Amino acid sequence: MGNASRDAEEIAEYYARGLERDRLAGGAGALELARTQVLLERYLPEPPAVVVDVGGGPGRYAVWLAERGYHVHLVDLVPLHVEQARAAASTRPGAMLASAEVGDARALRLADASVDAVLLLGPLYHLRERRERLQVLAEARRVCRPDGVVIAAAISRFASTLDGLHRGYLDDPAFAVVAAGDRRDGRHRNPTGNPAYFTTAYFHRPEDLAAECSAAGLAHEATLAVEGAGWLLADLDARLADQQRRAVLLAALATLEAEPTLLGVSPHLLAVARRR
Repeated sequence: MGNASRDAEEIAEYYARGLERDRLAGGAGALELARTQVLLERYLPEPPAVVVDVGGGPGRYAVWLAERGYHVHLVDLVPLHVEQARAAASTRPGAMLASAEVGDARALRLADASVDAVLLLGPLYHLRERRERLQVLAEARRVCRPDGVVIAAAISRFASTLDGLHRGYLDDPAFAVVAAGDRRDGRHRNPTGNPAYFTTAYFHRPEDLAAECSAAGLAHEATLAVEGAGWLLADLDARLADQQRRAVLLAALATLEAEPTLLGVSPHLLAVARRR
């Protein structure tokens, strides 16, 4: 089996566990959700703009945007995710998706210049070859209307090391080897079978996102920290549950989101680019 086939199989097996549906419900995932929503509200055009959520997973963002009046198409490589997204939309009044289908971010079944915004909140994670990441970004550019926005998420090069320190994973010599490889070249592979150690992925340096957007013909506007250092707080759930403390936390993270010396501390980064 070739490397690409092996990667695809490992990724499919990981997501078939169904873990993604509830990943954003608490802890660092809840902070990731809250901050991503803040940034989407800032950069997306006003509803009823047409948005394609590529790699949209179980539909957490797609359903949220549909409730706000956006015309949302969801595309994901994992059939279970598409089923979960359809089910989530069916239980929420006013959250009907324009479409939800299995598809590949590298070859979208959408017409040229047919959407106002493209979300790539996952596809860049799992393409370890730069040419494939550029292919995804070029596809996003193709389907985006002139001056439309492309918002792409990436995992920080240092996420596994910081997470390993925070959760104690680095005490496991096998994880320490994985984290060292991530720091060296960003090519994450989990040989242990432990789902806590994630699956086959690529971890970006912050500056790489701007370079890849430009190479794909997009005009890069910003690379922003999603969680910043906030995910390291021990009382994160309590802070997010208290409206005043939540507001203080989100405001503080917003003031630091573009500081280049801190970007790598955030597990997730968000690149904002446009089709000019």
